[in-house]
Amino acid sequence: MAIIKPFKGIRPPKTYVEDVESRPYDVLNSEEARTEAGNNEKSLYHIIKPEINFPQGTSEYDPRVYESAAEHFQLFQDNGWLVQDKQENYYLYAQTMNGKTQFGLVVCAAVADYLNGVIKKHELTRKDKEEDRMKHVRICNANMEPVFFAYPDHPTLTALINKYAATAPEYDFIAPIDGFRHQFWIISDSADIQTITETFATIPSLYIADGHHRSAAAALVGAEKVKNNPQTTGKEEYNFFMAVCFPASQLTILDYNRVVKDLNGMTATEFLKALAENFTVEDMGTEIYRPQQLHEFSLYLEEHWYKLNAKPGTYNDQDPIGVLDVDISSRLILDHLLNIKDLRTDKRIDFVGGLRGLGELKRRVDSGEMKMALALYPVTMKQIMDIADSGKIMPPKATWFEPKLRSGLVIHRLN
Repeated sequence: MAIIKPFKGIRPPKTYVEDVESRPYDVLNSEEARTEAGNNEKSLYHIIKPEINFPQGTSEYDPRVYESAAEHFQLFQDNGWLVQDKQENYYLYAQTMNGKTQFGLVVCAAVADYLNGVIKKHELTRKDKEEDRMKHVRICNANMEPVFFAYPDHPTLTALINKYAATAPEYDFIAPIDGFRHQFWIISDSADIQTITETFATIPSLYIADGHHRSAAAALVGAEKVKNNPQTTGKEEYNFFMAVCFPASQLTILDYNRVVKDLNGMTATEFLKALAENFTVEDMGTEIYRPQQLHEFSLYLEEHWYKLNAKPGTYNDQDPIGVLDVDISSRLILDHLLNIKDLRTDKRIDFVGGLRGLGELKRRVDSGEMKMALALYPVTMKQIMDIADSGKIMPPKATWFEPKLRSGLVIHRLN
């Protein structure tokens, strides 16, 4: 069962929140962060993308960069741009995209639950990315950004969320870049805090939706601190890390599409003929075509869109991995036909999140940068949970969650 606790959040005063808040560290590069921060000395990018505090070209892995993150974290507190709450709270965070709102409870999840599998993952992590985030957590001694969890819907939590959502939020703003609405409430009532803690203790599993590297780094640093403190009681803050937990039914998963530089030596005609071995192929003309159902794909090649339907026998609907369109396309198109074996490292392939739309696929192919594009039907939250429950791992680049969590609304210190 899931162990969670409230915490004394470190967060900006209401007047500063729009100066401090930012996109997550891993959805933009250094130069984009430098541009978005501009002359704003209060931008959280000075802490989560601290290479912007140095001349252009400075490596984000330079030891001075990590030190700068800690220095700026302290500076933000000294200047009153970040202030720690006096009591332990839970928090409620709402995101509204295209008229749909999802509500997440901001909690501290247990490191032990990550290590023992109560917190379930569906993606592999890379050691270099883990180590980068671990260095950042160690030197700041804080979880600067939350991870993104899902939990099975629970009526008690739904009722409590609805109660707070009907009140005035602490923060309420439209974020630049994404244009989505973000709202934030403080849950300080002791009875409500107890209800949340006790209800989560009846939930068998939490599921990492987004933020596998942040989860791994936070848990591993917590485990390090436990190992280095023989007198640990299990209640220290470093035994927990910050997460936003959303009811699974509320989450939106968008398609995560592929663009490929070449056809592995084939002409377009040869490639389409080769596809017919495992797919029915239908020319849909020049208008953008979006996949309409599971096991249907959309191919863009030489200014034409094609509908591909996987033939029976090429997938296994009884297997949580074999049913996935990302698995079908990886096996039968990218590997079998195009000789792309490793989606994480092959330079011939790139990935486009669904928020950019299929027009972005068309643009990248028409520009000559890429030869073809492949659009997939979105994965469902049930599929993710089934895979996590089975102990299996999804193929790379399978899910794209929107909206992304904004960073800087609340921070969790580890001491």
